[in-house]
Amino acid sequence: MLSAAHSPVMTEEVVKALGPSEDSILVDATFGRGGHTRALLKYLGLKGRIYAMDRDPEACAIARDWAEGESRLTVIQAPFSKLSDELLRAGIGGQVSGIVLDLGVSSPQLDNAERGFSFMRDGPLDMRMDPSQGIPVQDWLADVSEEDLIGVLRRFGEERYARRIARGIVNARNETPLTTTGELSSLVDACVPTREPGKHPATRTFQALRLFINQELAELDAVLPQALDMLEPGGRLVIISFHSLEDRRVKRFFHDAAKGDPFPPDLPIRAKEISPVILRPSRPQRPSDGEISDNPRARSAILRWAQKSPSGQI
Repeated sequence: MLSAAHSPVMTEEVVKALGPSEDSILVDATFGRGGHTRALLKYLGLKGRIYAMDRDPEACAIARDWAEGESRLTVIQAPFSKLSDELLRAGIGGQVSGIVLDLGVSSPQLDNAERGFSFMRDGPLDMRMDPSQGIPVQDWLADVSEEDLIGVLRRFGEERYARRIARGIVNARNETPLTTTGELSSLVDACVPTREPGKHPATRTFQALRLFINQELAELDAVLPQALDMLEPGGRLVIISFHSLEDRRVKRFFHDAAKGDPFPPDLPIRAKEISPVILRPSRPQRPSDGEISDNPRARSAILRWAQKSPSGQI
């Protein structure tokens, strides 16, 4: 039984895009608190199955408790960059009907101050999706050079005041180590001279540090081709992203996969001789006004989905 309150984003759109049948084999590669899994299970019969994957130990603990009374649910604790390894180990490589990836940080992670993801709640400056792996943000900030920090803030946060913020962090840590989200949030607030409407000054900095410390963009780049490889012919891949850095990658990947074989542009190849990996991908979808009103964190979500070519070629 799911034990933590959480509103999954764009659930109706995910179910419609995946189009599950009674005997579908599905993968929720970002289980979180199981909102999408719970919705999809309603469409599965006794032969259907969902593989729930997450690298967060807390999410997997909840999933395992639920799986004790749900024979159609299998839990895998791993980052989604290991998707192929895990699904091949489970014996379902190339047999998956649909995969959903809900990128970013979950509401329970944000709401738990001890995880260190939120600038709105004071807690340890950690931000690791899996606290048993890697180093917390506070340890990285203690040693990083100012120039490297500027690069991270610009690349992963698209922060226009990266230099001001990096200099402020370096100056502050020379006096006393930064160890809490509240300290970092206040410092960034003092460094940023202008405000984006409706956005906290620390939003981009926290995003940048979280993406970097968890290597989230590298994880995304790794999982996209694996996901298509694991799908059966005609299977569907659904991805929800929350900022332009993720969405651009997904859009470009789908675009390239839909183009088919990379023949030289001047080669006289007929359209029927080109083998696209996926059919034409969907247009981007956004949450309804009603969903955003009920769950403001959904406002930046963008859903894209694509169907693997019936030929099954990769």
